[in-house]
Amino acid sequence: MMHSVDRIRAVLDGKPVDRLPVQPMIMMFAAKHAGQEYVDYARDGRKLAEAQLKLAADYGIDCLLAGSDAAREVFDIAGPDSIEWMDTGPTINEDRPALADKRRLARLETPDPLSGGRMTDQIKSIEIMREFAGQGASVVGWVEGPLALAQELRGLSNLMLDFQDDPDFVTDLVTFAAEVAVRNWEPQVEAGADTIGMSDAAASIIGPVLYEKFVLPAQLRVVNAIRGTRPEVVIRLHMCGRTDPLLPAMRRLPVDIFELDFRTDLVRAREVLGDDRTILGNVSTVGVMLSGTPEEVYEAAAACHRACGRHFIVGTGCEMSPDTPNDNLRALVAYAREHGADPGADPAASR
Repeated sequence: MMHSVDRIRAVLDGKPVDRLPVQPMIMMFAAKHAGQEYVDYARDGRKLAEAQLKLAADYGIDCLLAGSDAAREVFDIAGPDSIEWMDTGPTINEDRPALADKRRLARLETPDPLSGGRMTDQIKSIEIMREFAGQGASVVGWVEGPLALAQELRGLSNLMLDFQDDPDFVTDLVTFAAEVAVRNWEPQVEAGADTIGMSDAAASIIGPVLYEKFVLPAQLRVVNAIRGTRPEVVIRLHMCGRTDPLLPAMRRLPVDIFELDFRTDLVRAREVLGDDRTILGNVSTVGVMLSGTPEEVYEAAAACHRACGRHFIVGTGCEMSPDTPNDNLRALVAYAREHGADPGADPAASR
């Protein structure tokens, strides 16, 4: 039986696998499954690690995910003033963003991930997960993508206006955000992460012209820093929403895994990205995982597999709702357990 890391690398390389990897994005569900309040899960890296370890053990998930919220980097960069702590964890207060005054950007410094802040807490969660899961498990570290961090610091509405009103500021801001990610990923790998996920959630709401001019160069800065320093690290790119118009440009990113939301046309994505790029996810978190039946979940995973072919990892399009029925998650995992890389193979042959 393959370990999780070996299984994932085999899919990336197009080699045979004992079964497909299954890596849904699960955070709030993990906390609920462990009997935790999500605010505690986000505040305490030990609780996060405990919940992820329990989730993987109880359901057979092929990764342990160190992400929790969009405010870790913001907290360490600019302090807590723009952050609200809710029952659902920390959120950015758009009414008082850290960069309400754009001039503050010149005074900001990239934070040290080991300085004892919330980024350090994330690193500690990775250390715990690696210690208890062992070397064969896949531990996924997490960094905010350049546009995601830019909008968290500036506020989404303000940033969208800045594209028109002050493009030079946007360039400076996403460049700064990229440098934060460049500084943040390696301590996570040193702590035990074999994969680095990068989330650029806001990218799907801009068009391909703005994406190629402002965002793609910053994403390339992060990805190339990882690829050039630690080529063995798996890079997983997540961009929420419908990214169809961005796919031709995204294809230029030398990432290992494209985690595509369910709003993205998977057949089109495979055509644009090419047959040799690995795609993760695309099962709807709402219409299928939350509201569907186990049979519908299983068939949705099968449809994604047929569209993607051999280079495919079973998963959801985005984070799974904490109210997802347990049997639906079991059905998602069951599809992965019963299928190898070839979508045309007899499921019985994989048992």
